[in-house]
Amino acid sequence: MGLTDLQVQKLAPKKARYEVNAGNGLAIRIMPSGARSWIFRYQFNGVARRMTLGGYPGISLAEARARHAAAMKDIQTGIDPGRKAQDQKAAFKAAPTFAELLEEHWAVELVKKKSGTQTRKLLEKDVLPVWGKWKVADIKRRHIVVLLDKIAERAPITRNRVHGSLTRLFNFAAERGVIEDSPCTRIKKLPEKARERVLSNEELKALWAALDLANKKIDIYAPTKLALKLILLTGQRPGEVCGMLWNEIQGETWIIPKERRKTADENRVPLCPMARAVIEAARAFSDGVRHVFRSSYKPEMPMTRHALTRAVDRHWQEMGIGQGFTPHDLRRTLRTRLAELKVDDIVAEKILGHRLQGILAVYNRYGYDTEKRQALMRWESLLNGIIGESQPAGSNVIQFGGRRG
Repeated sequence: MGLTDLQVQKLAPKKARYEVNAGNGLAIRIMPSGARSWIFRYQFNGVARRMTLGGYPGISLAEARARHAAAMKDIQTGIDPGRKAQDQKAAFKAAPTFAELLEEHWAVELVKKKSGTQTRKLLEKDVLPVWGKWKVADIKRRHIVVLLDKIAERAPITRNRVHGSLTRLFNFAAERGVIEDSPCTRIKKLPEKARERVLSNEELKALWAALDLANKKIDIYAPTKLALKLILLTGQRPGEVCGMLWNEIQGETWIIPKERRKTADENRVPLCPMARAVIEAARAFSDGVRHVFRSSYKPEMPMTRHALTRAVDRHWQEMGIGQGFTPHDLRRTLRTRLAELKVDDIVAEKILGHRLQGILAVYNRYGYDTEKRQALMRWESLLNGIIGESQPAGSNVIQFGGRRG
C-alpha cells in the first residue's frame, strides 16, 4: 500500500513481464516493451478472477486506487466487477455511432420521405464530419448548441434546418431505444423573416436580357438560363422545373406527377407560347436524354436546384439587378403579378400547385385548367410588355407530341 507514483515511474521493464503489488489485490504489470497497466486480482464466489483497470500513465496511481475501491465495493454488494466491466464494454460497442444512427434513420424512415434525401445530405454536410464516430448516447444538449451556433455564424437559416433534422433524428433514436430521451429538447429556433423579394419591372427586363442565350456576357450554362425562365413563366418550384421530363409534356400541358411534388398530388401546368418556346429551345441541349434540363456534369441526370441558386448568386450583380434574389423569388414574383392582374386567388394557388385549404379542399375538386391557362396567358402578355418583345409564334409552330420517355 506504500507504492508511490514516483516509484511507479521508476519501474523499468525486464526480459519477462512482472507485477508489483500495491495492496489488496491491486498491482501494476510491466511488460518487456515498457507498457504498464493496472490489474486487480480478486475472488468472487470462490473463483479467482482478474480484471484490468487501465493503462499507466493514462490511469494514474490515484485513479487506479479509486477504481480498485469501486471494484471492492461491488464485491461487497454481490456484484462481480470484472463481469460488470465486460458488460459495460459490450454495451458501449453495441451502442451506435451517429453515422450508424443516420444510416438506420435513412433505411427506416428518410428513404420513404420526399425530403429524405435532402435531410440526409444536410446532416452529412454539417453534422457527420463532426460527430460521425461519436456514440449517440454521448451527444448532449451542449454539443448540439455549440454545433448549431457555428452553423448560424455562416447560415442562420441552415442552422434552423439542421436543428429540425436533428430533432427528428434524436426523437427517432429515443423511439428505437438507442437513448432514453432526446438531447434536442428546449433548444429554440432562430427567428426567420419570411422572404418578400419580388422583382420589379426594371429587374425583370434586365433578368430576361441576361438569360437570353445570345447574351454571352452573362456566362451561365444555357439550360440553366432556360430553367430560370421557365420558373418565371410557370411559377413552379425550382426542383420541379429542374427535374422536368420530356414525357411529362402532354400537348400544351405539363403534367407534374405526384411523385415529384412536395404536396404529393399531381399538378397540371398550362404551357403558353413563351413557356413552350423555352422548352423548345432546351431540345438542342437535351436531345436523347429523359430530362428537359440536363446537368452540365452528368449528362444522364437533371440539373439541380442548387445549380440554379449558384448561377443566380454569382451573376445577379452583373445582370444589372440592384438586389440579390433566389430562383424561388421568381415563383413569388409570378404569384404577386397574378394578384396584380386580378386573377382569382384559387386559380393563382392552383397554378402554383398549392392545395386548397379547409372546406374547399374537401368539396372543391374542380381542376381549373381553363382558368389557369387564361391566367398564364395574361401573365405572358404582361411580361412581354415589360421586356419589350412581341408574342412568340403560335402554339401550332411548336409541337410536343411523340417525345421519348
